[in-house]
Amino acid sequence: MTALANLIDPMIQHGILNPHLLSLLARVRHTNTLVIADWAFPNFPGIEIIDLSVIKGLPTVLDLLHAVQPTFKVGKIWQAGQFLTTNSPETIRRFDEAFSSFEGAAVTRLEHDDFKELVPNAIGLIRTGDPTSYGNIILQSV
Repeated sequence: MTALANLIDPMIQHGILNPHLLSLLARVRHTNTLVIADWAFPNFPGIEIIDLSVIKGLPTVLDLLHAVQPTFKVGKIWQAGQFLTTNSPETIRRFDEAFSSFEGAAVTRLEHDDFKELVPNAIGLIRTGDPTSYGNIILQSV
């Protein structure tokens, strides 16, 4: 086996393994947005949807957020303001902590209907099995 062959592994071994998700993430460019949503989030015609939901609670929005964090440079994060009034302080803390891992990313919370108006401009939507009320997020690349 040549030295070059040793560097090229025929199968991804680390990080995101799902080929559809990898393809979507590879197409994100400056200022593109990406939606990570719960299991009940509506379909939007014309937007690529990758449904990763397995069962209720698996995976979660935070699971996906942690998975994309090493390779996705985020400048802005949007979430529905209703998230703050419908979830426990612990859930809010976990989301805020995850958001803080994207250094310098501005978090904006807006009305859920206004949040949904931003979705059609996204490059894609990843649906999870998350049951967190208003836990959907939109990430904008730098």
